[in-house]
Amino acid sequence: MKLCMIGTGYVGLVSGVCFADLGNDVICVDKDDTKINNLKKGIIPIYEPGLEELVLKNYKNKRLNFSTNLKEAVKNSDIIFICVGTPTKKNSNSADLSQVYSVSKEISKSINKFKIIINKSTVPVTTGDEVEKIISKKVKSKYFSVVSNPEFLREGEAIRDFIYPDRIVVGSNDKKSEKILKNLYSPLISKGAKFVSTNRRAAELIKYASNAFLATKITFINEIANLCEKTGIDVEDIAIGIGLDKRIGSRFLRAGPAYGGSCFPKDTKAIVSTADKFKTNLSVIKSVIKSNEIRSDILQKRVNLILKNKIKNKKIAFLGVTFKANTDDMRDSSSLKLIPYLSNRGAKIKYFDPTGSKKEFNKLNNVKFSKSIQSSIEGSDLIIIHTEWNDFKSINFRRYSKNKNLIVYDMRNIFSPNKIKKMGFKYFGIGR
Repeated sequence: MKLCMIGTGYVGLVSGVCFADLGNDVICVDKDDTKINNLKKGIIPIYEPGLEELVLKNYKNKRLNFSTNLKEAVKNSDIIFICVGTPTKKNSNSADLSQVYSVSKEISKSINKFKIIINKSTVPVTTGDEVEKIISKKVKSKYFSVVSNPEFLREGEAIRDFIYPDRIVVGSNDKKSEKILKNLYSPLISKGAKFVSTNRRAAELIKYASNAFLATKITFINEIANLCEKTGIDVEDIAIGIGLDKRIGSRFLRAGPAYGGSCFPKDTKAIVSTADKFKTNLSVIKSVIKSNEIRSDILQKRVNLILKNKIKNKKIAFLGVTFKANTDDMRDSSSLKLIPYLSNRGAKIKYFDPTGSKKEFNKLNNVKFSKSIQSSIEGSDLIIIHTEWNDFKSINFRRYSKNKNLIVYDMRNIFSPNKIKKMGFKYFGIGR
């Protein structure tokens, strides 16, 4: 099939490349000339394992192309995916849909035959209705169909999640489009993916409800971890004990920093905003948002306790600063609050992250990027394991540090407390 992906951000680029790898002709469109030119050269704008290889392979095989010409791309495609950003509006909890609506107007100018227009961006309930209205102003309804087909890609696992999805959700109000999309996804359905067919509004809500529930699980186990720290219990035992209940499951029961990234922070706020619009109180999700917002404050207080409020001139190493492993995404990462806080208190900070230095810390006093794990650890008084990169899971701290009073604060619980203590160092974890 001939597909057009509008937007070469995380969702558009990954989905477009994977569709091309399944044998479709895909053109990825973006208004950013530099980004498009770089993609043609194999320069990828985001960090995602395996993505660069797939881009080069499919671009070489001419199944994948990149363009800034939206008009031509729409005309030459059968299915158009809207994959633009829907960030949180300034001074509001609601999603900013200006890019979605702007693209919809542009699409309406270029429809020359029947097209399926798919919202793959995460959008609130009724957005598809509005997109349909916008296009209907210029195009007769028989020439297009608006469908919701939300993505469920985890950063760092996106390619695998696309190829081996738990489910494929298609929200369509007409059978013709549903049949075409089932055919498009047939290679994945044949591998065992569940095909969920529903109406458009339901598909829109499935995405938000999924992310809100996963965010709730993270926040729940973090709050249980706070109780565990007060009662001398290891939260890992609790997570195992409740995770074995099939009604609950073990995934996302990992205590640690606040949730962050491109989805959970904005999507939990957006679903609450939608509920307020329909005069419904989502009190549980509101509590999740509030609890997550104060999570960094709790971690700050723990660092104060660990250092006995003597932060000035302490040498602190941060291992990992992204919101999670296998991504370069810094959005809503707890490090964005923790590092400035410690810097302002006079700490001397070195940080290492496999995805390189971060512009967010460039102007902070006494904050420097280290090019290796070893150089960040050497001479440190406190090591904070902030992100669970595999690079950190087998570190021998004794090899890198001669400081007998070294303290390890493991915010991801990737180490056994006994293992660190046997090395002769103090260990603190989350909920331990």
